[in-house]
Parts: sequence; C-alpha cells; structure tokens
Amino acid sequence: MTSRSHFPTVGILGAGQMARMLIEAATRLNIEIKLLSKSADESAALIANNVTVGDINNYSDLSVFALDTDVITFDLKEFPYENLKRLEKEGQVFRPQISAIEQLENSDFIKKTLIDANLPFQDNVANFERLLSVQAARSEHGQTVVYSVVQSKKIDEILDEVIAPAPNLSDAHASELQLITLKISELFDIHGVFTVDFFDLGNNKFLISQIKLGPTNSGLWTIDGATTSQFENHLRAILNLPLGSPKLLAPITVMVNVLGGQYLDMYKPFLHCMAHDPDLRIHLYGKEVKEGRKVGHVNISGNNLSDLLERAHHAADYLTGRITE
Repeated sequence: MTSRSHFPTVGILGAGQMARMLIEAATRLNIEIKLLSKSADESAALIANNVTVGDINNYSDLSVFALDTDVITFDLKEFPYENLKRLEKEGQVFRPQISAIEQLENSDFIKKTLIDANLPFQDNVANFERLLSVQAARSEHGQTVVYSVVQSKKIDEILDEVIAPAPNLSDAHASELQLITLKISELFDIHGVFTVDFFDLGNNKFLISQIKLGPTNSGLWTIDGATTSQFENHLRAILNLPLGSPKLLAPITVMVNVLGGQYLDMYKPFLHCMAHDPDLRIHLYGKEVKEGRKVGHVNISGNNLSDLLERAHHAADYLTGRITE
C-alpha cells in the first residue's frame, strides 16, 4: 500500500483551463486528478498525469472513467444529464450535485426561489454602474468561506479585468453582499465553489444578476491574491475537507485577461513581461493561440490601484500584441 492510497481521487469532466488550475491546486493537496477529455491536447490534458480521452455523451466512456473516483466535478458548459443521473443512481458522487446544476440552469426556478427568500433579483438590467462578484465555497458538512467582494469589468461580454477588493464599497455593503451569497449557497444546497454576480445600481442598491457554479474567471485573482485559491477551496469543499482561509494576501490584487492576438508563439512576449515587471504573475493555459480566444491571465498585487491596473493591462496588451514596448 502506497502513501498516496489514503488520499482521494477527483474526476473532472472536461479539460479546459479551469480543470488545469484545479490540477495545480490538487498537487499541493496530494490529491489525484483523473480527467475525461475530448482530446489529448486540451489545456488541462497537457499537464495531467491521468487522462482518459473519451466522450461525455457516451455512457460507456463515462462509467469506465468514473471507476476509482471518490467524487466527480466539472469543467463543462453543457451537461449530459441523462448519463449523469444514471451514473448518480448507481452511486457515483457528483459535486456540485446534478440537481443543483439543473436548478441553476432554470431561470424561473431561480427567480421564484430568490423572491420567496426576499432576496433582490434581476437577471437583465440595462442601466447599472458596475458589476460586483462574490466567490464562496461550501462543503457538504455546511462549512462555508466567502471571499472579498470584487469589481468586474467586461468588454463585448468577455471579462476583461477584476479588482479585489472592489473599490469604493463600504464594509457594510460588502458584508451585505457576502451574506446574500452565503444564503444562496443554503437555498440551492451548493457544494463546492460558486460565484454570485451583482448589479451595483448606485445609491446603495444591488440586485443579484447571476449564480455560477464551480471556479469562475472572476475568481482567478485568488490564485495569487488570497491565502487559499478558489481552486483549492473547490477541491476541499467537494471532498469535505476543512476549507482554507479566503483572506487577502495584499491590499489590492488586479486580474486582467489575456486574449489571443498577433503572437502565435507567446514565449518571447512572456519572457519580455517577466523581465519588464518581475512582480507580475502570468498564467498561460497552453492553448492554441487564436484571435480573441482566452489564453491566459495576469495577476498583480500591491497598494496602488492605478499603478497595478496600468502594469497588468500593459502586460496583457504586450502578450496580445497590441503594443510592442
């Protein structure tokens, strides 16, 4: 019997960048990761030790993959519910639960649940001042942790930057949004990490915009800006391990997404950014570079928000090829 035999094995359906970052977190916890990937060259498959190439819509592929896993989680946009429910009936553990995933894809169910709980909800608001997000984690035992409220900015519906913690938000209002987020985890019995997006309407008014299960792009800052990343706490939560601290490691952390641009080979611009600003934390996903495709992100922490924003965007623009110096 090896020393690893007492440590759990987590299966991940899908092999995108979220699965890749779960693998990185799992290494620190000595947790084995199994991937079911549609190809051997997906982002997470490139760094995984245990990869099964298969089709999640094929029940045979799915059931064979599930063998010897303690729990299965997801990096998917679409779910093969019939196969998942069949496997769940046979005893397979999924986290988050299949029922929670289905419920949170039903906008009418979400709206009714939130209204019945007297929580402010609106899924489509034309005029708002900014978008705020809260990441949290909840285990089956009911232990929860909640991260600082962050400010998110999108360009053409694609997340561009995140500022943690959100500037110009009072402690009282931040606590209010964090408490709403934790209440939502109870209402929908969420196990794992999740994110709640809020519309900030100004005048101290906030509406729930969206609830997203699993690690999200708006939580990428936690890799370098929090004591425990959203990825590590997701693994801890779905395995019922004690959750890690969500405390900030610095007064401010900024995350900026990197989209594919002029450089098909990003190694040279990567080296330039590392030399130009050693404080940067650059995360690339091993993806084939295509125009407008999300291929990485940049994190940087410090005290001066305007300085951090300038440096993070400079690096992202250089990696993309928008600037050359």
